[in-house]
Amino acid sequence: MKQPMIPLTQLNLTNRFLFDEVMDDAQTHQDVLSIILGYDIPLLEQNESEKEHRVSPLARSVRMDVFAIDENDTAYNTEMQPKKRNDIQKRSRYYQSLMDTSLLEPGITDYNLLKESYIILIMTSDLLGLKKYVYTFKAQCQEAQEYLLKDGATRIFLNTKGKNRDEVSEELVDFLRYVESSTDETVASIKSDRIHRIHQRVCKVRTNEQVGVRYMQAWEERIYEKEEAREEGMYIHAISLVKSNLSKGVSVSDIAKFMDESEDSIEKIAAVIKSHPEADDEELYSLIYPSEEN
Repeated sequence: MKQPMIPLTQLNLTNRFLFDEVMDDAQTHQDVLSIILGYDIPLLEQNESEKEHRVSPLARSVRMDVFAIDENDTAYNTEMQPKKRNDIQKRSRYYQSLMDTSLLEPGITDYNLLKESYIILIMTSDLLGLKKYVYTFKAQCQEAQEYLLKDGATRIFLNTKGKNRDEVSEELVDFLRYVESSTDETVASIKSDRIHRIHQRVCKVRTNEQVGVRYMQAWEERIYEKEEAREEGMYIHAISLVKSNLSKGVSVSDIAKFMDESEDSIEKIAAVIKSHPEADDEELYSLIYPSEEN
């Protein structure tokens, strides 16, 4: 059963599609960063939504939500993370490494040329369970904790469900509340000019016909990818069953009857399994059902 599509006009900023579209505007990204960091950020000259970082053609790539550099040559990557993940801390480490790689031109050996950088993840879950709105990380010397490693890298994890209102600005609390409920009603109770500007941008994006088309296309693509992954999982499970039964000495004919499949299809799977005895189920799948890209 397909998941119903939430209308674009009803999305909150926790939706990554809406977040990327809204933050593609430099003024909006500047307002968000200024709220988070607590001081005015110089005008961002250019934003890049869903910037792809890849170390090499063979390396795993990752798409960062919104990437920008300010007038002081500081780099920022801001990401909306609406789902609780158990790998988020190491994910941020991977982001940092890819970001750093992209900030140095090939052949440059002076690492002092690396820009100051911020990895910012806006989360709807509590990273450490301490009920704080903000968790800021910089490398620290364990033996002399008053010393920070001056590598210029800062990672910030925001929590929309924080409780320590007295330790952060009212504007940040209001912004994180607005992220989860991006409505006229929420904005009506907020004084911040920045958040009102952000809401104006949200409303503009929600009613843009071209954005609506992109949203529909993105939704259909995600549904297709999920169905494709589900189908792949079913095939891999079938391969595993065939391999298990072959190892027990069950004939191809009996396996076909048990699985209610044609003997020819089971024979095809069995032949690849026998010719690649060291391959795991996913490798066997790629050999039996090679993608069109290959």
